[in-house]
Amino acid sequence: MCSRTAAAVLAVATMALTGLPAGASRAGGVAECTNAELVASYHRSGAAMSHLYGRIVLTNTSDHACGIRGYGGLSYVGHGDGTQIGAAAVRTPSRLRSLVVRPGARVVSPVVEISAGPYPRHRCRPAHVDGFRVYLPDETRSQYVPHPTTGCRNHKVHLLHHKAYRRP
Repeated sequence: MCSRTAAAVLAVATMALTGLPAGASRAGGVAECTNAELVASYHRSGAAMSHLYGRIVLTNTSDHACGIRGYGGLSYVGHGDGTQIGAAAVRTPSRLRSLVVRPGARVVSPVVEISAGPYPRHRCRPAHVDGFRVYLPDETRSQYVPHPTTGCRNHKVHLLHHKAYRRP
């Protein structure tokens, strides 16, 4: 009974985040993308007033198309062992699109990083960041993307914001 309840909660959460049932096909009738098809990277695009702008890029390195929709997960990690540093990224409201990602194609999630510098040290509790932990939508395993910076250990300070995946 307990496993049925957990499965039901997971199914409802998946539909709430993606609009599709768990394990469902994506756009164009293709299977949902997994870590086996998509490789994550980060590309910085600019900076202004304590903000850095960039994007998480997912590239299809497989020989077949797959589908993706919605937000993934994003957080800073550090300590050389993948320990999460601070709060996970805030999901900035954006249009959810069902996308077919063909071999060699890319999708992006725009990212805004706020500098830890303006926060008082006692509130932020600064920490070295090794990079990002990136989750594809509906994936339970993450990918690591190097991105050295400074984060805040305080989980109440939100330095990362990102949007749903879309075409570049």
